[in-house]
Amino acid sequence: MRQIPGVAAIVVMGVSGAGKSTVGKLIAARLDCPFGDADSFHPKANIEKMASGQPLTDEDRWPWLRAIAAWIAEHRAAGTTCVVTCSALKRAYRDLLTGNQRADVRLVYLKGDIDLIAARLKSRTGHFMPPALLRSQFDALEEPRADEHAIAVPIDEMPEEIADDAINSLL
Repeated sequence: MRQIPGVAAIVVMGVSGAGKSTVGKLIAARLDCPFGDADSFHPKANIEKMASGQPLTDEDRWPWLRAIAAWIAEHRAAGTTCVVTCSALKRAYRDLLTGNQRADVRLVYLKGDIDLIAARLKSRTGHFMPPALLRSQFDALEEPRADEHAIAVPIDEMPEEIADDAINSLL
C-alpha cells in the first residue's frame, strides 16, 4: 500500500458527471487502498427520487452524508487510508465529511464547466442520475474555499492524468 504522509482519507468531489467514480477508483488503485463509491451509500429513496428527475434536498442528503462520514471514520480508526467519492456540493457537507476540516481528510475537487459535463452525461448509460439534474447540481455547488485545503483538478484531461495530478498534488 502506497501512503501519502498525513492523509487518512481522500474525498473525490464534484458535480454528477465530473468523473468522481472513475478518478476515485484510479486513485484508490494507485494507492492500493479501499474505495467507496458514494452511490453505494445512497438510500433507495434517494436513487428513486433522482431517477424520477427530482433533485435531492438537504434533508435527503444528510443521512447519506453521515453514512459516508462513518465509513471514513472507520478507516481512520483502523489506520487505513481510503478513497471515497461524494458530490459534497456544499461547505456544510464537506465539514461533516472531513470532520470539520481535519488535516488528514483531503478533498480533491474535480472541476469542469457545465458544457463539458453535460456532454459527458448525455453519453453516459446505466446511471440513475438524469442529465436534466445537472443544472441543479451547479446551482447547489459551493466551490471549496482556500481554508478547506481542497485540491482543484481540471477534468479536461484523461482520467489517468487527472488521478496522477491529484496524487502528485497531495504528496
